[in-house]
Amino acid sequence: MAFIRKFKTGSGKTGVQVCYKDQGKVVKTIHIGSAESEAGIMRLVKKAQGIIDKDKRSLFDLSEFDKS
Repeated sequence: MAFIRKFKTGSGKTGVQVCYKDQGKVVKTIHIGSAESEAGIMRLVKKAQGIIDKDKRSLFDLSEFDKS
């Protein structure tokens, strides 16, 4: 299971990490970055979500509906 962790750094910025849990313990952490502004934090969270989503498969094949 993967989740996004936000935390305060020593310099007062907000850090963003992707953490992976196995049997209730964090087994892997990927540091995405740190930012001061809300826009910067949201950009890091979006990047973290992309890392989590790249390993997921879709529940449904919707390619036949894609007209682009």
